[in-house]
This record gives sequence, C-alpha cells and structure tokens, in this order.
Amino acid sequence: MYAIIESGSITQTIKGPQGISISGTQYSAKIFSLWSQSELEAIGIYEVEYDNTNKKNHDYYTNGNQTLTYADNKVVCAYPTATAKNLADTLYEDGDNIPTGKSIGDVATKGLKTQKKELINQQTNALLNESDWIIVKATETEVAVDADWKTYRASVRTKCNQMQTAIDNAANVDALETLFTYTADSDGAVTRPLGELPQKD
Repeated sequence: MYAIIESGSITQTIKGPQGISISGTQYSAKIFSLWSQSELEAIGIYEVEYDNTNKKNHDYYTNGNQTLTYADNKVVCAYPTATAKNLADTLYEDGDNIPTGKSIGDVATKGLKTQKKELINQQTNALLNESDWIIVKATETEVAVDADWKTYRASVRTKCNQMQTAIDNAANVDALETLFTYTADSDGAVTRPLGELPQKD
C-alpha cells in the first residue's frame, strides 16, 4: 500500500501501483516500477511500513484498528496498545439491560478462564466418551471393567482437574496465554506448560 503526502499530511492511500493524480499532475502507473523510492517520495508517494509491535493474540487481547501516521519522512501503519480481555466472567448488574430469563448476578459474558476451562472439559468429555461403551457394557453384563481402562479414565479426570486449577491460578492474561503456548525445547520436543490430557495406548 502507498500513501500520498501533500502539505505534510496523508491525503489518500492506494493499494498498489496505479495511475494517480497528485496536485493536479497525472502520473502513470509505470512510475512505480521505473522510479526509485526517493523519486517517488519527492512527489509525495510513500510506501507504507507496517508496525505490528502492539498486535497481540486475538484469543486473549482486543486489537484496535490500525492507523496511518506520517512522521520523519515515513508513513507507518500501526496498531494501538492492545486491550486484555477479561479473565473473569462479567455479570449482569443492576441497571443493565438484562434479557428475559436472566437475573442480576448471572453471567453476561464468559471470561477467558471460563472459556478455557470449558475447552478442557470438552476435550476431557470427548476422550472419556470414546470408552464410555466399556463402562456401559460392564454395567449391563455385570462384568468387571479392565483395570487399565479404570486407570486411564481416572488419569484423564485427574489431569483435567490439574489443568483447571492451573487456569484458575493464572494471575493475568499473559500468564493464561503462556499456559497454552507451545514452545520447542533443545531436543525439538514441542510442549506447553499446561500439559496434555492422557491418550490411551
């Protein structure tokens, strides 16, 4: 993208090379391939530089709209400071426009911790559901459940509880994000601090 600078201000932007009129003079699209950067800037055409320094993971932060600024002979498109999403649930309070069926104190918007704990619960339930038939069969036929399956299902629940506790204990949004962030160690193993639910061999 390019920005057109006239009298020290951005007057328009263009997505790519094209014919353009600047201060009453018409220029062909060919100038973008034939002219040097300094020649383009001499007539007020600046290629936009992108600064993503403030951009953060949208799962945990709300990123504002990018803005263009012209300073020091550069046009930069940058994000404002990102806003952390709420860790805790937002509840309906007195004076809110409370929908039918809801009351003061009910959850209006789920916070990040609730969302992440629900995700872990969903994954846990999916794993347990795969072997629920074994429990049903054992109950209906009065046959003992294999000890390996009992141990496995218990380990899934135990790990789920540990993960939920770790999420609850996250002090801030960055700490919560870190729990879910995968990194590679010196041996090439990719892990995350939260760990993983056990898988049956």
